[in-house]
Amino acid sequence: MKDHNRVLAEVFGTFWLVLGGCGTAVLAGNGVGTLGISLAFGLTVLTMAYAVGHVSGGHFNPAVTLGLWAGGRFPARDVLPYWVAQVVGAVLATGLLALIAGGNGEWHGSLASNGFDAHSPGHYTMMAAFITEVVMTAMFLVVIMGATHGNAAGALAPVAIGLALTLIHLISIPVTNTSVNPARSIGPALFEGGVALQQLWLFIVAPLLGGALGGWLYRKLIAE
Repeated sequence: MKDHNRVLAEVFGTFWLVLGGCGTAVLAGNGVGTLGISLAFGLTVLTMAYAVGHVSGGHFNPAVTLGLWAGGRFPARDVLPYWVAQVVGAVLATGLLALIAGGNGEWHGSLASNGFDAHSPGHYTMMAAFITEVVMTAMFLVVIMGATHGNAAGALAPVAIGLALTLIHLISIPVTNTSVNPARSIGPALFEGGVALQQLWLFIVAPLLGGALGGWLYRKLIAE
């Protein structure tokens, strides 16, 4: 498989994740609620894992890429190209979402950014947000590592991973609006600016830490 095919697959996959997940939150959130938004994020990963997962591995998330490296499943030389591709996909999706959202004259600039304190949906503290993002991302990596293990039912891996992401959103939307994905957070923050951009550091650091922790724990303590 050519490297540029793998990178483009990560662009497309992350684009779909952000457009589908954040798009549901921005355009239909009042109608579908937390459950609908959570399902949207899970479905984006599930569908793109089947569509392009065979090309790139279906990361669509810098924390997943780092976690798979920490878990011994991904080469270090490919981490940075994947990160760049994932951020590009997220930014393109957010730009398109902003264009669509402004089409009815009622959009107020929110693009489903992540936050803590007053910017948290439930006004949770920075510490609560940090812990939530680390733990949720770590558990996401445990599911991914397990579902894609050689002894697992490989054809169903995208289903398990998509459902895990849905569950993660159900738990953590009230706390941080759910990141567990630095690229997903970077796109909206760049377009929103203000508090979203000021708090972006947490949604880069915590998911990356959680991803690395989850991948390492699975490799060392569970089944590798």
